[in-house]
Amino acid sequence: MHFIPPRPSMQAAREEAEQVMFGALDNLFLNTNVKPKQIGILVVNCSLFNPTPSLSAMIVNRYKLRGNIRSFNLGGMGCSAGVIAVDLAKDMLQVHRNTYAVVVSMENITQNWYFGNKKSMLIPNCLFRVGGAAILLSNKSADKRRAKYKLVHVVRTHKGADDKAFRCVYQEQDSVGKTGVSLSKDLMAIAGGALKTNITTLGPLVLPISEQLLFFATLVIKKLFKKKNVKPYIPDFKLAFDHFCIHAGGRAVIDELEKNLQLLPVHVEASRMALHRFGNTSSSSIWYELAYIEAKGRMKRGNKVWQIAFGSGFKCNSAVWEALRCVKPSGNGPWEDCIDRYPVKLVS
Repeated sequence: MHFIPPRPSMQAAREEAEQVMFGALDNLFLNTNVKPKQIGILVVNCSLFNPTPSLSAMIVNRYKLRGNIRSFNLGGMGCSAGVIAVDLAKDMLQVHRNTYAVVVSMENITQNWYFGNKKSMLIPNCLFRVGGAAILLSNKSADKRRAKYKLVHVVRTHKGADDKAFRCVYQEQDSVGKTGVSLSKDLMAIAGGALKTNITTLGPLVLPISEQLLFFATLVIKKLFKKKNVKPYIPDFKLAFDHFCIHAGGRAVIDELEKNLQLLPVHVEASRMALHRFGNTSSSSIWYELAYIEAKGRMKRGNKVWQIAFGSGFKCNSAVWEALRCVKPSGNGPWEDCIDRYPVKLVS
């Protein structure tokens, strides 16, 4: 998209993918002192750009990864695919012992710019931007001393059985044959329903018993005594988590979660600032937000982080991490040149 007019060619899309993936991986290997040949599992997710050979194959070729690597390429899974990729890497690490897994989450803009005039398909042009992140996971006991975080829970919710949910984020052609991604006006309501289902599963895993009892008591009163005017109790997730990384899908998404989860401005600061600085970087946005919290020096030993992501299908996925030490920002991070200017005041 550096050319006017744009050149949405396969070659330009490959160059964009290489710049994002290889830039993130170069930093990862430099910061962790892990050599590419040590990687046993590779998971790459990119929703809209899936060339042949695959993105994961491009990484194998670039870094000359070993021949028996377990590589996976996830496509078409939307902005929540980063959590799905982590979940897949976790499952693989439970089977293959004493190894490393790398997760690369990114999105590609070059071939997915919408050149038509349909309003519902123009919105992604305004929101989405290039971005990517690379994450290293390990099941080696020796790495516990230097690891930043421990993965505690992953909870995944899929609403694809419902037709409205399935089509609320939908790649299609408009009336003149221009391809783009259409966003339904029901998107926020569908996202709210998916979140409700997700936190119903997540809540018992993370909330203190007092919050669980209040939630259960409200549910019993409503169901048993058929009192329709009783509002459902919204658990206080601030008692379970110290930090929140809400997918920066747009201001409306962040506003809705801040309201529904009764969060404070500081809890959604990372999401708002990531949206302001980088736009919607799709599945990698939750990692830009985590990097923001680290860059601000707020991540302390024992802190719990809740990453919440929404994606086409429709999906709502959560990952819970626990900080194993006071985490400092990684070298050459995304906020390195601008963190002193944030947070900025946003105009309503």
